[in-house]
This record gives sequence, structure tokens and C-alpha cells, in this order.
Amino acid sequence: MPARTPPRAMDFDSPAFDLSYRIVHEIPGRLRLRIPALGGPGVEPEDLEDWMDPLGVVTAARANRSARTLVVAYRESIGARETVLQRLESYTPTQEPRLAAGRSREAEIAPMVTNLATIALLPFLSRPLQIALTAANVASTLGTGAETLVRKGIKVEVLDALAIGLSAARGELYTANITDFLLSLGNFLERRTERQSDRLLRKLLRPEPAMAWVEREGELIQVPGDQVIAGEVVQVGPGETIPVDGRVVGGSALVNQAAVTGEDVPVRKEAPLRAVSGSVLIEGRLHIEATQVGEETTTARISRFIQESLDKRSDTQREADRLADQRVYLTLGTGAAVYGLTRNLTRLQSVFLVDYSCALKLGTPVAFKSGMYQAAAHGVLMKGGEAIEHLAGVDTIVFDKTGTLTHSELAVTDVVVLNAQASCTETALLALVASVEEHASHPVANAVVEAARSRDLQHISHGEVDYLVAHGLSAEVQGKQILVGSRHYLEEHRGIAFDDHAEEIARLEEEGKILLFVGNAHGPVGLIALRDTLRAETRETLERLRTQGIRRLVMITGDRRQKAEALARELGLDAFYAEVAPEEKADLITRFQADGSRVAFVGDGVNDGPALVAADVGIAMPRGADIARATADILLMDDRLGAVADAREIATKTMTLIRGNFRAAIGINTGILAGAIGGVLSPVASALLHNGTTIGILFNALKGVRLEGETDVAVSARLEQIKGIASH
Repeated sequence: MPARTPPRAMDFDSPAFDLSYRIVHEIPGRLRLRIPALGGPGVEPEDLEDWMDPLGVVTAARANRSARTLVVAYRESIGARETVLQRLESYTPTQEPRLAAGRSREAEIAPMVTNLATIALLPFLSRPLQIALTAANVASTLGTGAETLVRKGIKVEVLDALAIGLSAARGELYTANITDFLLSLGNFLERRTERQSDRLLRKLLRPEPAMAWVEREGELIQVPGDQVIAGEVVQVGPGETIPVDGRVVGGSALVNQAAVTGEDVPVRKEAPLRAVSGSVLIEGRLHIEATQVGEETTTARISRFIQESLDKRSDTQREADRLADQRVYLTLGTGAAVYGLTRNLTRLQSVFLVDYSCALKLGTPVAFKSGMYQAAAHGVLMKGGEAIEHLAGVDTIVFDKTGTLTHSELAVTDVVVLNAQASCTETALLALVASVEEHASHPVANAVVEAARSRDLQHISHGEVDYLVAHGLSAEVQGKQILVGSRHYLEEHRGIAFDDHAEEIARLEEEGKILLFVGNAHGPVGLIALRDTLRAETRETLERLRTQGIRRLVMITGDRRQKAEALARELGLDAFYAEVAPEEKADLITRFQADGSRVAFVGDGVNDGPALVAADVGIAMPRGADIARATADILLMDDRLGAVADAREIATKTMTLIRGNFRAAIGINTGILAGAIGGVLSPVASALLHNGTTIGILFNALKGVRLEGETDVAVSARLEQIKGIASH
């Protein structure tokens, strides 16, 4: 079998170290490797599994401490096997903390194996040996109960210890051992289920390792992406992943940003455009000056975003914990009452083994984590359960217009020739204005130039361009001066009146369009109308939100009232606020809240930060400014408005799931408690039913929710996509 030469000694301070391994068995799509260091310092089985899991081709990873082996199942494809081995070789032991702390899997299983062995041997042992073996088996449970009582007070561990201790003290050795086994099994499955929910999120936390070609001392060398230094120039070729955030300083290329922004169409990159880590270069070559490296890249920031989300506790979680603790006292008080009335220790043991707290305390966070994972699978990152809880409760959503309901880019909608005697066609007018505007860099100029390019219009030669900032520009074309700019510029500065065309101008402005005025020495020549491009999914998204219980949809914009009113009317919004200054957005949110509304705000600009903070839930678009993304509770990773409706649906369904699990936990355990009180259930049956209920509730929470009409194929495809989206 293939083997690797044992590597150098492990250096825990380096970003990665090698693991020596040997392939002991291999079939298509499956590798079994022996790793001598497995189980040693820095190479815990769970950590190694977590390292391999996020790899796109990996379907399962299982490490065995005792056998020192790792089994990896993967989807067969060109280069998949090599990718799996490269991933293993780049293993980093201390880069990220474990999401679910606790003993190793083997350490958790060992007591259960001992319990089973004891139960099997008891009939063949003398009474003294039976007592000694039982005492050794239940000592851990009794010790945990005593420690919990001293450190934390009366918790479920105390009740478990009392129940098992009573069985052992009464000589019911089989009952004590079987009950201890059931409790250990239940606790093991609960921890595994909770850990599985964390592993789902770890798939989003761990980015794929990208290598970088860096220019150093006149040479081109390859280093791990996290070793690039800010200011260094990275070269990226076809098929390679951009490893850093930076600025293009040379070259031209077509780049696929789907893993970052969700855009399906590749975009052209050249100096001085920004390049984002995680994008894949399709054709061409780029030289990128690294501006954000290591922990400052987009990839690393999103990883921290998710990690912080796991630590945020919602009101629902806190309430579940409070009620769970109350139920412990209820169980203790009920047991005391039962014993006082019946003097039946068996019933007392059965009552003590009814535990509400596990299902209540664990079911809620697992459901929230599952909801976060499902949201991420639809291009939405949520900052913990609190964001899900608050989004499910909102009844009003306020949208910033530009970049949210509409795309940020303008598009030409109308080209109007005003002077019939000018013998100028609409096509000629557009070509003329684009030829002049290509010397400007503002959004209006870019839109006009792009419109001319899309129609394959030829460039028209002209003389030097004079540019007056924020007003307009002029140039000489074929011996005649052409003027392009705002109405104020042409009328006040150049004396060209457009009063005779007031009706046409008013019509276009009422439609919410921005106007670019064109004139020459003889007077007005034409108008070019532009408009924000409405997102294709905007209407459908707003309709979905209404069906999900949102009663008020509002738009805020700094645009003129006429333009805002036209768009609000077109979309059927409940209200709109135009000509709003940036600092007034948060005040409007506060006014809605004062009326009793629970408000979500969707925005993307630097000036949206205060509004995002003021809202009950702040939602930032993917192309938003860093301040918007930092202050938001929810971050959209897909550049599509429909993700807002997806997030709302997932949030409401997750809260419904949590409430359903909560009712089930209370109802079923109350039934078990009644059976224990009545003497119908033995301690073993009580423990079995209680743990079975808890595990069922946890599995239901882990399964999570699904969007309306979503198929298994769609879910699988979406989860594949999110491995790129959330990591980068």
C-alpha cells in the first residue's frame, strides 16, 4: 500500500503540520488510513473528523482512536482522492477550538460497555462480588450527583444519583446497573446529537485551504494562503482560487464569484477592481496586491461570524433553561410527596428518573443550530438563536431602496431626441453621449457607456473633454460643442432652456427616472432617462413575505418623492419615505417601534448602520458596506432579495418546531411522571421512556425545517453551494 515518509516533528506554532499515514485499504470512493499520531496531543479523533468533513468531496469521516485509523468516504471525481489526501496533510490541530467540548467518544462509550458486561456477569457471581462490581459501576454517577449538588445545587444529576443510589442501597443490583446503563446511553446519544448539530455548522466554518503564488525577492513561490503578507502581490491563473482579499494591480481575467456573492455570471476583473478570496479565476491571469490576509480575509471574518453565533443565547433558550431547572424541583417535590403518601421507594426511584430538563435544555439550542444551518444553506448567516427568534416575531419590514429592492447599478430606459431639426436619431444620440461620458466615472456615465456597448455602437471621435464636478461636461464633436449634464448645469451655466419640453420631462420624472440633459449651441438636443434596475425577484419576495404574516412593507430612500412614489406604487408597498437623510433612517425605525411594531430593516450602505442597530432585526445585503455587515443581526450571502423571505420562513418554522418540541417534552414526560406516581412504571421503564423521549426530540430538532415546496434534490444542491458561499 502507498505510504508516506514520516514527517518532521510536529510544530504546533506553524499554520499546519504533516501527519504520517499509511493507506491500509482502498476501494473507489473510500480510503482507510492508519495514522500513528491519532489520539495523541493535538490529533483528537473528533478534531480530525471535523477537519475532513467540510471538504466538498467528503461524504463521511470516521476516526478510531484505538485502531489509529481514519476512514474517509468521498464522491468519486477527477482529483477527488488527491484532494482528500492533501486535506489530511494540511491538518491544523490548534487553529480552531472544539465546538462541542467533552470526553472522547471512546471515553464516553467505555462505561456503557462495562455496564453491559456487569449485567451479563451478575448471575454468575457471588453476592459480595455483585455488590462490589455494582458499586464500581455506579460510582461515577453517584460522584457526579454529589459534585453537582455541591457546585450547582439541585440539578437532574442529583436526581439520577438518588434514584440509582436507592436501588443499589436496597440491593436491587440489576435495576441499579440497567438504569445506570440507560442513563449513560441516553447522555451519550444526547451529547452526540448536540455535537452533530455543531458539526453541521463546522462544515460552514472551515474554509477550503487555498495555496497562493507570491512574488518574493524577484521569485514566484507557492505558500499557504494564510501565510501571505499584506502588500505582497499574488498571481492567480486559470482554475485557481483567489486566496486573499485585495486589489487587482495587473492583468485581466474572467472570475466566477458565485461562491462569494451568488452571481451566476462570471465578471471581468482588471486594475483597480477589488478581488475577494474564494472567487475562482476562469480565464486570463491576475496580479493582486493583498490588502486583507489571514484572519482579516472575507473567509476568516465569516468564520468568526458563525463561531460567535453559536455563543449567542436567545430569550427562548434562557426561558427553556429556567423552566428546565424548575421541573427538577417539581420532580423532587413530587417524589417526596409520593414517598410521604405511599412509603414506596420503588415509586420514588421511578419519579426521580423522570427528567424534563434534558429535552428542554438541549432541544432548543439544537433546533436553533439546525435552523442556522438551514438558513446558511439558503445563503443566509444568522447571528445565533436570538436572530431567528426576533425575525420570526417581526410584523414590519423596512427596505432601503438602492441596492436592496433595486440593484445598485443604473440602466438606460429611454433615449429621447428633442430637436427634430437636429437630424439626430436616438441611436446616434446615445453613441454621441456615451463617447463623451466614457471619460467620467460616476454611475450615470457608466450606465450610458454600458448601454452603448450593449448595442454595439461605435465610438465617435471628439476633442478634449471639460468636466465640471457634479454638474456635467462638454466636448467638441465635428467642430461643434456638445453639452451633457444636469438641467441646472445646462440652463443656469450654459443658458440652454428646456421649458418647451416640460411635459416630456415631467412624464419621465413621474415614472421615477433620472434624467441626463443634452444640448448644443442651438439649444436642447435630447434626454437620456435612467432608472435603478428593479431586482427580478422583488415582487415575488414581497408577496411571499405577506403570506408569511408580514403586515406592513415599507421603503426608505433618499430619492426624490416622485421617483420613490412611482416605485412604491409599482410594488404595492404599504408606505414609503422619500428624501430621507441618512441620520433619519434610525428615527423612522424607532417611530414604528413606538407604535408597537416589531421591525426588521434591510439595507446595505454605510449610512444604514444606525438603522440596522435600531431595528429589532437588522439584515445586511451581501454587497453592503463593512459597517452594515458588522452591525446586522443577519447577513445575506446571496445577492438576491428572495433570501429575506427564505430567512423569514426558516425562522418561523424553526420557532414552530421549538414550540412543538417543548410541548412534546412537557406532555410526554408528564405522562411518564404520572405512570411513575401510580406505580405503573418501574425505575427501568421510567428511565427508558424518559431517555427515549429526549433522544426523539433531539433528533427531531436536528432534522430541522424545510422550505415550502423544496425537494430533496434542491436541498442537496443548495448544501453543495453553501460550502462555497459561507466559507468564503
